[in-house]
Amino acid sequence: MRVCFYTLGCKVNLNETGALEQLFRANGFTIAQEGEAADVFIVNSCTVTNFGDQKSRKWLRRKKRENPGAVTVLTGCYPQAFPEEAAQFMEADLVCGNGDRKAILDNVQKLLDGHERIVAIAPHQRGEQFEELPVERFETHTRAFIKVEDGCNRQCAYCVIPRARGPVRSRAEESILAELHQLAAAGYREVVLSAISLPSYGLDTGTNLVELVEKCAQVPGIERIRLGSLDPDMLTPEFISRLAAVDKLCPQFHLSLQSGCTATLRRMRRVYTAQEYAQVVEQIRAAYGSRPVSFTTDCICGFPGETAEDFEESCAFLKKIGFVKVHVFPYSRRSGTPAYDFPDQIHEREKQERSRRMNAVAEQVRCEALAAFEGTEDEVLLETPLSGTLFTGYTRLYIPVVVSAPGCESGQIVRVKLGRYDGERVRAALC
Repeated sequence: MRVCFYTLGCKVNLNETGALEQLFRANGFTIAQEGEAADVFIVNSCTVTNFGDQKSRKWLRRKKRENPGAVTVLTGCYPQAFPEEAAQFMEADLVCGNGDRKAILDNVQKLLDGHERIVAIAPHQRGEQFEELPVERFETHTRAFIKVEDGCNRQCAYCVIPRARGPVRSRAEESILAELHQLAAAGYREVVLSAISLPSYGLDTGTNLVELVEKCAQVPGIERIRLGSLDPDMLTPEFISRLAAVDKLCPQFHLSLQSGCTATLRRMRRVYTAQEYAQVVEQIRAAYGSRPVSFTTDCICGFPGETAEDFEESCAFLKKIGFVKVHVFPYSRRSGTPAYDFPDQIHEREKQERSRRMNAVAEQVRCEALAAFEGTEDEVLLETPLSGTLFTGYTRLYIPVVVSAPGCESGQIVRVKLGRYDGERVRAALC
């Protein structure tokens, strides 16, 4: 039997798909790639935007049309957040949410044996536990992703994720460290701690993210630890100083911004101001002293009520911080969120224009930030081989590089001297 997966959305979804692939493979299935024939097609959906829902439905429709005898599965955030709507999508033979992922295999087996269509979407419950889905190997990645937390307790005006993921649930430290030992034994040198609300780790168990990082750094064989997205208001001065003391922690912080304008942040129901965000950045830089540190972020433009002045203020803030990477998103009006009904919605054409302009600003900021590192040295995890001896990879600061590394292989860490940024990657040379 062959099973094909299609994953949309965040690194947590990628991690969960990896766990499902491992589960199916252990039970006799072969993993098929996109475009190949299969007996089962599974989409792990993202519902951050309506467009994500549409992509999930479109993919399954096409697979059902091309493979009429195959079993099709719609799982993930879309059916969890909108169960009634997802249940009506008849091209999916199995519709299930984010709970009890291991049951997907059993239900697929039932459908292959002739069982009628199954809809199994259990609502999130207060007090539910973290579902263990360990992954021993990531087939297409040279770095490992470990899911350490699920759920979010915040209520941002634009976000449907709390509805899709439920309350904060932290994974036990013992389980995380055991998986980390396995990954180190498998040859992984870098691990990314991923979560729905990473800084919320431990809120429900009496520990915290910093303690987890410190313990992960003690695992032999793991040379680099990278963190997923962080909320700036949850980084206290003590947390910052302790993180800066962990040598294995990559000094790159993805601090969630969403807007560089305080008035917009208030409408978004974010719990920090632009000034407070900038203060956290300065605290992190001060904690690292003369050591280099970099920042990446996400930013939304065209949120309801955002004036032209608000937009310009947000663009100016990107320049002030000096991000090495900004993911820019035009606001997507999402049903099921408070912002869907906010007044002063921005016209789609204007949102796209603001997105284009902000992306141009972000690229300018990126060029200036990367230029500051020209001539410096850093370590690179070699990833994709391009041709001959050329590899792509990322430095500890999350600078994308291309380097000629004769005699080396993917997954190896090498020291390089950084050169010029070519608009895609920084040209580097082995030291």
